[in-house]
Amino acid sequence: MLTKRLIACFDVIKGNVTKAQKFEDNIFIDSAEVLAKRMYSEQIDEIIFYDITASSEKRKIDIETVRKVAKNVFVPFTVGGGIKAIDDMYQVLKAGAEKVSIDSMAVRNPNIIQMGALAFGSQCIVLSMQVKRVRKTEIIPSGYEIAIDGAKIFTGLDAVEWARRGEALGAGEIVVNSIDKDGTHSGYDVEITSLIRKAVNIPVVASGGAGNLRDIINVFEQANASAAIISSILYSPRITKNLTVREIKQQLRVQGIPIRPWIPSEN
Repeated sequence: MLTKRLIACFDVIKGNVTKAQKFEDNIFIDSAEVLAKRMYSEQIDEIIFYDITASSEKRKIDIETVRKVAKNVFVPFTVGGGIKAIDDMYQVLKAGAEKVSIDSMAVRNPNIIQMGALAFGSQCIVLSMQVKRVRKTEIIPSGYEIAIDGAKIFTGLDAVEWARRGEALGAGEIVVNSIDKDGTHSGYDVEITSLIRKAVNIPVVASGGAGNLRDIINVFEQANASAAIISSILYSPRITKNLTVREIKQQLRVQGIPIRPWIPSEN
């Protein structure tokens, strides 16, 4: 059985990590550089970094902050936001990222997925999806629609069909960001995570809604997610009691979830 992964997600504005609820009302957490050091020391499995205002501000990604984070972590590091061309991908990878995440631009120009996969390999290309539960129709048969630009524009794309197309174009991983669950601490959207997990043959990451340990267990056991983003539960002041990576990993292993163990430091 493949090992499940825990991923810390950084929503970054001007070098600082923020936390939102349903893609709105961002509050300051810490500098990306400082929080990256902390997450790495706690033995997080991976980090995802989103420059969340790059696309709406029509600018390139904050490459200097990417460099600062990359210097302080030695786990897989994914970066997204403001990625519009192959050169943008190259600059991010050159700055120390291992994978590139594309979201709104992939909807506007799906060929960027294929071009990125050909240039750098599918393992480097992550398709990030903003999904919202809607009424099922012939156009949206899954009942989940894709949004872009920070969940401000709805596209008419069915989430499951978009996931299949992304895989066919060369994406090596999919992140399912639930707009409804984001920052609510009410649990992941297990339904859409499961639907996409069954529809594709590449890793699927659940994102949005983790508020306690049971939420993480549920998305691994019920949706068979390959990984779970756990940002709020680690460091959001909106959570009554934050947990450490050590606490989460130890409890997941007790529950029989295949997760990389937390290893005591020799220092």
